[in-house]
Order: sequence, then C-alpha cells, then structure tokens
Amino acid sequence: MSDRPEVWLNCAASLDGRIALAGGRRARLSGPEDLRRVQEMRAAADGIVVGVGTVVLDDPSLRVHWELLDGRRGKDPARIVVDGSGRTPERARVLDGSLPTIVLTSRSSPRTYPTGVERIAAGSGRVDLAEAFRALAARGMRHLMVEGGAELFASIVRARLFDRWTVYYAPVAIGGVTAPPLLRGLEIERLEDAAHLDLRSIERIGEGFLATYLPRTEGRRDGQPPRT
Repeated sequence: MSDRPEVWLNCAASLDGRIALAGGRRARLSGPEDLRRVQEMRAAADGIVVGVGTVVLDDPSLRVHWELLDGRRGKDPARIVVDGSGRTPERARVLDGSLPTIVLTSRSSPRTYPTGVERIAAGSGRVDLAEAFRALAARGMRHLMVEGGAELFASIVRARLFDRWTVYYAPVAIGGVTAPPLLRGLEIERLEDAAHLDLRSIERIGEGFLATYLPRTEGRRDGQPPRT
C-alpha cells in the first residue's frame, strides 16, 4: 500500500497542449459542463494542490464552488501550495485564513506565514514532493487533486507520483512561444526517459473532450482500447 495519498492531476488545455495564454496569462478553457466536473473533483478531495507560479499569476481561491453543485455543501478541502522559496504573495487569497491552508516548502526557506497557515518543510532548496506527500498522508489526507501549473505537473509526472491524470481539451488552438504547455521543466533527450501513460477513456463534455490517463507500470500493456 502506498505511503502517500492518491494523487489526481487535472487540467484544461487547448488542442495544441497549452494551459494558458502568452506569458502565462489565464485562459478560461473549460466550459460550464467541465467546470461542474472540476467542482465535483474538488469536493471529493482532501486537498487541492497548486504550484506557487499559479498563485503568483492567477491568485486562485482554491475553494469549492458549492453553488455549482445543486446547493449541497460538504467539507472544504485544504488549500495546498508548493512553494520552495517563499514566493507566495502576502496578500494572496490562499493566505486569507478563510480555509485550511498548507504551504509545502523547503527547509532552506526562511519565510513565515500567517497564523492558521501550516508550513511543511521537505527537501533542501526545492520541495521534495515524495516526502511532502508522505507528510500529508500522515496528517490523514488520502486524496489530493493537483491543478497546476506546468512545472509542478512536470515534477509529479516525471517522479511517477500520481495515480490518474485527466485533461479536458477545449476546441481552441493557442500556439505561440510563451504560452505554457502541459509540462515544463527539465528537457529529456531520449524517449525512454519520457513518462509513458495508458489512455483509459475519452468522453465528450460540452464542446470539448476529456481524456483520462493512468501511469504505465513497467512492462504493462493491457491491450484494452480506450472507452469512448
């Protein structure tokens, strides 16, 4: 049994694999049907995880929009920010004290946070995600939803620290040079070093489609076609 929570990556992308506009400016890629699906996922999670770059660019609230879920209300998941060097703005909404918040940081970061914001230090210089996820599991968290951005996705995917990845593809193409892709970070030069995935299903949602992938375990090819 894994010593970390179940980790589910989720994002929306253009058909050419961009998750934002030029320079990282936010793009609303999900339609209303997918937005509701995302809120269902948030409501089922123990924690919603983003990288500090997403906080700096978008200032998300990371709350469940219960009003989109037929008025029902449950337990709010914790807001979790991966911030190795303490870049989270002081006035960021994730630090407003309205919901439980955890910052995953490195041991070398001197940053302090407001009362009510928990700090978990893991790794030196950069956050050791495997160690940080184990610490979250020790606090009773069993299911994490990771919403971005591209560098955090890359770190999690390449370290095989996830169990499922859903991508909603919007019927738009963004292109350009500075619009961030699904993954960004260290370059690889051999296909063998890439993260290989199994496509489990494809379904239409509104004007776009949702693809669900699982990490491929070594040597596993079950031969099952995706469900459409």
